Amino acid sequence: MSKKKNIWLESTDEQKQDIMTTADGYMDYLSKCKTERLAVKESISLAQEHGYENIKTYISANKPLKAGDKVYYNMNGKALALFHVGTKPLSEGLNILGAHIDSPRIDLKQHPIYEKDGICLLDTHYYGGIKAYQWVTIPLSLFGVVYLKDGRQVEIAIGDKEDDEVFVITDLLIHLSGERMTRKANEVIEGESLDVTFGSIPQKGDAKDPVKANILSLLKSRYDIEEEDFISAELELVPSGKARTCGLDHSMILGYGQDDRICAYTSLLAMLNTANEEVERTSVCLLVDKEEVGSIGATGMQSYFFENVVAELMNLLGQYNELNVRRALQNSCMLSCDVSAAHDPNYAEASSPNNNAAEFGYGVCLSKYVGSRGKSGSNDADAEYISKLRMMASDANVIWQTGELGKVNQGGGGTIAYILARYGMQVIDCGVALMNMHAPFELASKADVYSALKFNEAFLRSMK
Repeated sequence: MSKKKNIWLESTDEQKQDIMTTADGYMDYLSKCKTERLAVKESISLAQEHGYENIKTYISANKPLKAGDKVYYNMNGKALALFHVGTKPLSEGLNILGAHIDSPRIDLKQHPIYEKDGICLLDTHYYGGIKAYQWVTIPLSLFGVVYLKDGRQVEIAIGDKEDDEVFVITDLLIHLSGERMTRKANEVIEGESLDVTFGSIPQKGDAKDPVKANILSLLKSRYDIEEEDFISAELELVPSGKARTCGLDHSMILGYGQDDRICAYTSLLAMLNTANEEVERTSVCLLVDKEEVGSIGATGMQSYFFENVVAELMNLLGQYNELNVRRALQNSCMLSCDVSAAHDPNYAEASSPNNNAAEFGYGVCLSKYVGSRGKSGSNDADAEYISKLRMMASDANVIWQTGELGKVNQGGGGTIAYILARYGMQVIDCGVALMNMHAPFELASKADVYSALKFNEAFLRSMK
């Protein structure tokens, strides 16, 4: 690894075509899956096309599972676990690909609609780590669900179709921004100021807030939504538009939510591409929620839902006892599939020096550790595990690279790796390196997407 290999230079014409085809599928997935709910829905649809069935039907009927069976578990519509049952007992361990499907965004508060100075606005609370100034003046789409007072669910999807209306967070014109331009970057746009322009036509009559009244009338007529229904809603504002090819050479992808749906897709696709193969160790794909806010909540990785589903799976295989569940988790191997930071020549001063930064076109990035400062919050993978992965990648002829999240003490970040490592399993961070991470539109190399897919496939097939 002293000299990294560039995938574009090492690839045949046929492989380059495979890279482009894989990227096309990924961009379609990325464009459809702007929220974690949409990602779960689309992932289940793709899995069912490859023979995956809902494990809950097996549980309710007490129907046994066997080697070769493929099942999924939908956790509250916002997290998903897929299992391809292997020939070996589960107690000997699982091969797990784990990614997250939530991304930084702008959420609506529970009482979001208000009028001020003749404009109807939506009160918001941002989600995850963002630079607030990046989210002003760009077109935004609104996605999510609203539960009405009678329990009916209404799905909202506004802004991504060509003829849809869009929404925007306004910014102050440069001519009047003299004082504002002297502020620190994290103070130019305050978090409480990320409110969305929602309408401006007043309703006829003597309503106290006529523009708000008109908006509420439109919501009622189009969706049967009343103002109080926002209390039982989950609505997210995300950048409008599809993922796009970037670069005159068509080498890159620009799109919202690549952290971490780029790893979610390559993990899911690896499972689907090996769906008709016999595997020794049970293959698992975990797509979880809430990573951007600490992996908390019922659908986050700190929940016990995954451990519970492993127990259910083991029970349906006739292998269940508590000790076997613990052995299965401890004997497992995992790729914590999350993005890394790519070297950006515009900001070279932030990159780790001496060939320790990931670069576009050199493959999926293995990070022995992430965290911040003195590796705080890091999993820090074992050398023995990395050795196994090196040999695996070599046997599969997969190009990869190492990297870390920037220069020492520059900053840092975390993944779900440390949470799974609590079970004693072998875990390493492994994902595609991005530029513009956490911005409304993130940038990735198509070659690295392909490398991640091939690395994940090799892991499911041969890791022991």
